[in-house]
Amino acid sequence: MFVCKNCKSKDKFELMFSPDYKGSKSFSLGYNSKNEIEITVDGYTFVPDLMFMNQFAVCKYCGQIYMWDYENNYLKK
Repeated sequence: MFVCKNCKSKDKFELMFSPDYKGSKSFSLGYNSKNEIEITVDGYTFVPDLMFMNQFAVCKYCGQIYMWDYENNYLKK
C-alpha cells in the first residue's frame, strides 16, 4: 500500500499520462493475493513500485505529486 505524505490517504490516486501516450488510457486498480496494488493500463497489469508512484501518480484528495511512500515506511517515521 502507498500513502500520500501530504494528506496521508492510502492508495487513492490517478495516473498522469504523457501527452504523447498513444493508448486509450484505460486505467483500473485492484489488489493481488499479497495485498499489493495491481494496476492495469490498456490491458497490461503490473505491481507498481515507489519510483513508479512518484513519477506517475497524483493524489486524488490533495492533488500532490512526488509525495508517495510505502505505508509501512511512513508509519515507522
